[in-house]
Amino acid sequence: MKLTLKLTAAASALALIAGAAQAETLRLLTWGGYAPDAVIDAFEAETGIEVEVTLSNNEDMISKLRATGGAGFDLAQPSQDRILGPQMEFGIYKPLDQSKLDKALWVGDLYDASIKSTTVDGQAYGVAHIWGSSGFAMDRSRGEGIKTWVDLCKPEYAGRISMRLKRTALLGMSFGLGDDPFAAYDDPVKYEELMKKAAAKLAECKPNVKAYWSGSDDLLAMMRSGEVIAAEAWDATGFKLYGEDTKFNFVAPETGALGWIDTFALPAKGEADDAAYAWINFVMRPEIAAQIIEASGAFSASKGSDELVSPVMKAAYQEAFTPDVIANIKWFPPVPAGLEDIEGRLLDEVAAK
Repeated sequence: MKLTLKLTAAASALALIAGAAQAETLRLLTWGGYAPDAVIDAFEAETGIEVEVTLSNNEDMISKLRATGGAGFDLAQPSQDRILGPQMEFGIYKPLDQSKLDKALWVGDLYDASIKSTTVDGQAYGVAHIWGSSGFAMDRSRGEGIKTWVDLCKPEYAGRISMRLKRTALLGMSFGLGDDPFAAYDDPVKYEELMKKAAAKLAECKPNVKAYWSGSDDLLAMMRSGEVIAAEAWDATGFKLYGEDTKFNFVAPETGALGWIDTFALPAKGEADDAAYAWINFVMRPEIAAQIIEASGAFSASKGSDELVSPVMKAAYQEAFTPDVIANIKWFPPVPAGLEDIEGRLLDEVAAK
């Protein structure tokens, strides 16, 4: 009996040690640039928690977590519009404990917007980290006539614009045509009608397209050479070009840039929640967030972090995002099931024309 008790005690002790060791590793599923080496090193030095990073994107995050029922990772960073649907369908996340978040570190509007858009049955599943928008990367010395998406199709810009054949092009063009596709998210019939209208305009606009870009390097090369005057792009592309020549920058359409927020979300079967909350609060410190802004090219929901970035990055941001522009951002709402199938089919039709 004594031997049995000793063996049981020893096994329990080993289990506790193993559990503690496991809790000292944070398995992070995130985007490129969101966990720079210098930030990881500083976090590990301060907390003793090791960080294992797996780079991903929205579709891959959902696929990985769906396959495991929310296991294998302790913290993920899906976009706010990709949480509600997958959570309701697959249950791959666990609710956030907001009491463990230092809310004072966040820009209030971004915190509230992300909590609201990721709430299911009264429980929030995501909080804002990095945000940005889609609009135009532009040579402002030659693109002064481009104010809305429809302007990309003006005859004087024939062969001088670029875009991706992705949902941002459809949605942006829909807003440019005076519609509000987000308001039709709950009505698939109406939504398809608006997307067909936008797709027809994109097809009409094809003679103006120098090339459809797929990677940022392709777009940057076309912009630098002067082949392309304006392109549908993320704001980070405009900021990067601004750093090379201030004639470039991100320009928001008058109808509003399309805004996204990448969040922090806890996988349903994550095993290191305390480490996850420690990482979240750490990277939301303004001085740490500024490092992530520089690495990712996109801005943080960390309050005051925009004041700590490089002068060039700060100037590009402040020129592009005046208070009026920010107030007019059209934030992506959660994507209902089936809408992306409609978009994909219509984009394939545009590509084939």
